[in-house]
Amino acid sequence: MDVDLRKEQQAALARPRMRYSLAAKLFFLSMDLFAGKKTTLAKVKLIEMLAVIPYRAWEFRHYALMTRCHGDPVQEKRIREIIAWCRAAQDNEHWHLLAVHEKMREDGCRAPWYLHSPFTVLALGFYAIFSRSLARASLGRAFLFNAEFEDHAEHAYAQFVAEHPEWERQPLASERVRAYADLPTWADVFRRIGLDEREHMNRSLIYCGQPHRVVD
Repeated sequence: MDVDLRKEQQAALARPRMRYSLAAKLFFLSMDLFAGKKTTLAKVKLIEMLAVIPYRAWEFRHYALMTRCHGDPVQEKRIREIIAWCRAAQDNEHWHLLAVHEKMREDGCRAPWYLHSPFTVLALGFYAIFSRSLARASLGRAFLFNAEFEDHAEHAYAQFVAEHPEWERQPLASERVRAYADLPTWADVFRRIGLDEREHMNRSLIYCGQPHRVVD
């Protein structure tokens, strides 16, 4: 199905953000404290480095659940569905990270301090522990937190593209990025990433039992 990426970007800008939980607000505040309030390529690269972690945690958790639910075909089907989605989402998030990395390389952007060790090791390690702990405590709450994360990311990307009209005239030359999405400009690449985040948000809402909040 063809998607009007520009139209979906405008829809994201017009749609109010979720009413975020205290945990989500603290997480976003910590990102602003470390990487600055302004959205930059470096900041979204850090976000994409973190974004893949919950899907790994859920895949690990659902394999553990499968060993206890092999006698329940309905539950096993749901678990296999979530595992398949987690794998696809990880691949998709890796493409986002690759795209941001390629744009930084093309623009000659230097990586700031928070994209170097030991900060990245500590940040990724902390978020991995948080994601696994939350998944063990409540999978529903883990999915809802991710929905908040992805809603925040979609709005950030929509605004990011609006702040960079020059991207409309910058053709996508990277074959590595084109291998995932053959798009004409960098503006459309980042619009596509934002729409992917909406899809991740929607699936997270479905799995946390709130399908009525899904956004078309």
